[in-house]
Amino acid sequence: MNNHQQARIGFVWPGGGSEHDFYQFLEETGDRARLFITCTRVGGDGDNDHDIEALEQTSRLDWLVEAALRLIPLKVDCVYWPCTSGSFIRGKAHAEEQLRVLTDTVSAPSGSTSLAFIEALRYSGFRRVSVLSTYPEPASRAFESFLNEFDIEVLNMIWLNAPSGWDAALFQPEFIIKHIPRAIHPDADVLLIPDTAMPSTFAIKDFESCAGIPVFTANGVTMWHAMGLAGLTLSDPRFGTLIAGNLGGKFESGSS
Repeated sequence: MNNHQQARIGFVWPGGGSEHDFYQFLEETGDRARLFITCTRVGGDGDNDHDIEALEQTSRLDWLVEAALRLIPLKVDCVYWPCTSGSFIRGKAHAEEQLRVLTDTVSAPSGSTSLAFIEALRYSGFRRVSVLSTYPEPASRAFESFLNEFDIEVLNMIWLNAPSGWDAALFQPEFIIKHIPRAIHPDADVLLIPDTAMPSTFAIKDFESCAGIPVFTANGVTMWHAMGLAGLTLSDPRFGTLIAGNLGGKFESGSS
């Protein structure tokens, strides 16, 4: 960690309606980290950014670098790409290349939400998952393919057909809870809920109560992993099983 009192986390932010989720989470967990957001370009026309072609544009390395350059003067402890779909859409190799260019650009450890899901699954020892996806079917299937590249077995998946992150941001916890029973497979270790555009960290415990198994949400794994990269540990039972620190795994530092 740097010489500032708080750890400094830099987000290369793709837009959407969940910024408050991250700020409130940091406040509730002791203000041990400060968040800096720099915006990146996003594919599509604003109403269809969950289309495959739009997501492939959003995932562009040069757009990530363009935004990450603005984090350099802020001397962040880690740089993060908190976009699930923009990090899984071209598969494992491209997701890992995104981290390489971010680390090279900012000279700090880097992470992304899709790879945070993988890290959380490794940490917990979970390999069989159910997925409740906010995306349309094509993007949801791309997430499944991404998980398969890491030998994660998707036992069941449903999708809610949000055409954009702005639409997913309108999903309320009660709406998600209504769909959780349909997403759960009886042999699944964990339920994954991707999409950082949807606020979720303060609903994880309610999701878990409904699911009867651990629930990893995009925003939950993002903050768990980003704070770990910044040198902080989390142990707070208010935010579900992963953030409570009850899974007994070993945190890996990721790209550095």
